[in-house]
Amino acid sequence: MTETPNPNIVDADSLTGEMHPIRRVVVGLGSNLGERLASLQGAVDALADTPDFFVTGVSPVYETEPVDSPDGAGSYLNAVLLADTTLPAARLMERALAVEDAFERERTDVRNAPRTLDVDLIVVGDRRSNEDFLRLPHPRAHERAFVLQPWHDLEPDAVFPDRGPIAELLQSADTSGVKKRDDLVLEVE
Repeated sequence: MTETPNPNIVDADSLTGEMHPIRRVVVGLGSNLGERLASLQGAVDALADTPDFFVTGVSPVYETEPVDSPDGAGSYLNAVLLADTTLPAARLMERALAVEDAFERERTDVRNAPRTLDVDLIVVGDRRSNEDFLRLPHPRAHERAFVLQPWHDLEPDAVFPDRGPIAELLQSADTSGVKKRDDLVLEVE
């Protein structure tokens, strides 16, 4: 089991003396192409192997209908991962993209095209970003039941920055296409 760092402690880099705050991170995972569960498990493993990234929880797996996807897109498997980290948000984004690339994610001009793996930074502490390469908090996650439901399973009292309690957001979201898959489990080693 991964030990959770104390969120009230600031980590100092032993070489530079640079101070790094410990932030709570919420990561959304999804796959609707290929070996979907294997891709999600691979993402969990890769993120857990990231230095200074401490996985503290992984949600149940949900099978979900695609949202705003092209016709014929298959259903997704989705999950949420929680972690504590001292890594900067930009470095986390680079890591998320590298993990997607490792699972042969193809990027096209088609919005929400099917994908082998999607690794989305939902929340990184209280960090805000509106850059093209990094938007935090995630701009649409507060409306998406496939993010809110698994996050709620892990942290029922969580609050989505600038939007409110996820329990309330979940009540307003369309959960009709979101089904828990008790037969599928993601593990953290």
